[in-house]
Amino acid sequence: MSLRFAGYAAVFDAVDRGGDVVRRGAFARLPEVVPLLWQHGGAPVGVIERLAEDARGLRVIGRIEDARLAALVKAGGVKGLSFGYRVRAARAGVDGGRGRDLTALDLVEVSLVAQPMQPLATVHAVAG
Repeated sequence: MSLRFAGYAAVFDAVDRGGDVVRRGAFARLPEVVPLLWQHGGAPVGVIERLAEDARGLRVIGRIEDARLAALVKAGGVKGLSFGYRVRAARAGVDGGRGRDLTALDLVEVSLVAQPMQPLATVHAVAG
């Protein structure tokens, strides 16, 4: 069983659970191939078919090839998205917060997750 999905791995200008904020333009340099992982580890569970910044955030369209995970996503049991990255540029967080304003990132992977660090980073559509 394979399942296509669309969602946001990052939402701009929203504080995550660690206090960080991803800013528009942070993903200006996107790699051509990005693996789709489960919980940021292990072997890929599918592929990312499209990846781009839009006005809201880092929008992804992917295909889950792991049948068990695809069934969970289809049933709504797993909705979270996240991303692995390296910081190229950041500045101290706003209002003296503990987090950072992330302004330039190198994307390493996109993951389906049970609890996203960024609560707004979710799967919003499935097909298949």
